[in-house]
Amino acid sequence: MVWKVLLGYLPADHSLWSLELAKKRSQYKQFKEELLVNPSEIARRLEESSPENHQSDTGSPRFLSRSEISHGEHPLSIGKTSIWNQFFQETEVVEQIDRDVMRTHPDIHFFSGDSAFAKSNQEALRSILIVYAKLNPGIRYVQGMNEILAPLYYIFKSDPSEENAVSAEADTFFCFVELLSGFRDNFVQQLDNSVVGIRATITRLSQLLKDHDEELWRHLEFTSKVNPQFYAFRWITLLLTQEFTFTDSLIIWDTLLSDPDGPQETLLRVCCAMLIIVRKRLLASDFTSNLKLLQNYPSTNISHLLYVANKLRAL
Repeated sequence: MVWKVLLGYLPADHSLWSLELAKKRSQYKQFKEELLVNPSEIARRLEESSPENHQSDTGSPRFLSRSEISHGEHPLSIGKTSIWNQFFQETEVVEQIDRDVMRTHPDIHFFSGDSAFAKSNQEALRSILIVYAKLNPGIRYVQGMNEILAPLYYIFKSDPSEENAVSAEADTFFCFVELLSGFRDNFVQQLDNSVVGIRATITRLSQLLKDHDEELWRHLEFTSKVNPQFYAFRWITLLLTQEFTFTDSLIIWDTLLSDPDGPQETLLRVCCAMLIIVRKRLLASDFTSNLKLLQNYPSTNISHLLYVANKLRAL
């Protein structure tokens, strides 16, 4: 419940929670009913318009003339209103979501395996991501969103309140939307080179390191020449979910969500602290060794990491 409040899903006033939860959960149910077509109404329409479903006066099949096939129904149509174009785009997104959901934390039984519980959790992740993609056509689905979704769903599904656990999917969807709203520019490729895109965010991390440890910054930038995009891109876009164990990443998220400076600024401080903690190894190594170290960050004491990150708050 704390995460739900911190993410802005629930108001601070506890007395308003029941009403807000009922409203949001009902809204998500409507989203699913409207957007999760099985597998698609488009396919039915296409089948009905296929030649074998059109009979001549004698009862035998007849072929449709070209004039009888509307532009929107033509398989080769590239128009935005084409139902074929819509069908192919949606199918591509769903297939990518399916692949990513299946490989979400394969080492954790909560998400992986043949049990009915794991399958139901996978289906929940899948539904949330599809609904999000359809409601946000400007972003749709970007590979890696499943990794950001997983901690939220895990926490809410593990709620000791059965009522809340049953509604974990709906609660997770709205909290996912709230969380991603602060990081969505990192997922929009057209904004990569803008002042709000991922490259600008990585530049801010580099500047933060320069401000606090110029020697290490110079070594990475000019001596070993490790471009921060080689390691920080994943750190930032996936909110460190791939750099630590799942349990440790939940502890880090507690800090990201609760820090008064907001998750974006806090994330950059944690990333900078990660560099400072291994500074001796980085200063003693070359490009290849440093890149390997930062792309496979070593096990570390999370409490110490967060302590160092907090010390970076004031220069």
